[in-house]
Amino acid sequence: MAQGSPASALDPKSIQELVLCSHEAKKFAYCPYSHFRVGAAVLTSEGKIFSGCNVENSSYPLGNCAERTAIQKAVSEGHKVFKAIAVASDVQDEFIAPCGACRQVMREFGTKWDVYLTKPDGTYVVHTVQDLLPVSFGPEDLQKPK
Repeated sequence: MAQGSPASALDPKSIQELVLCSHEAKKFAYCPYSHFRVGAAVLTSEGKIFSGCNVENSSYPLGNCAERTAIQKAVSEGHKVFKAIAVASDVQDEFIAPCGACRQVMREFGTKWDVYLTKPDGTYVVHTVQDLLPVSFGPEDLQKPK
């Protein structure tokens, strides 16, 4: 099922569950304008999964991506350390990748966690946040110089 090698030590069962949760989440997408359903599921360091879907708005910039929805749900319940996130859509021929804003939100919580890009058939490729957003700007860049 996998293409590429996971960057972390997630076991195959955990990966399968995370990918499945991302595909389940896309069923709840609110996308009356683009009709482009996206789901995401984020795995916390404690092993809890939070899912999210894209939520569009007639004022387009106010919509929210699935990845950010899942991360914000986790953070709102006290989780800030993540092991992985899976992203799903209905695109059959390509692996869907997060937009730049989602990559930056992921980066806020570290660079060494996994991002599983999936297809509807359950296949996936895996990258790290660092792979998707190299030479990035993060919280440590805002630390006061000593």
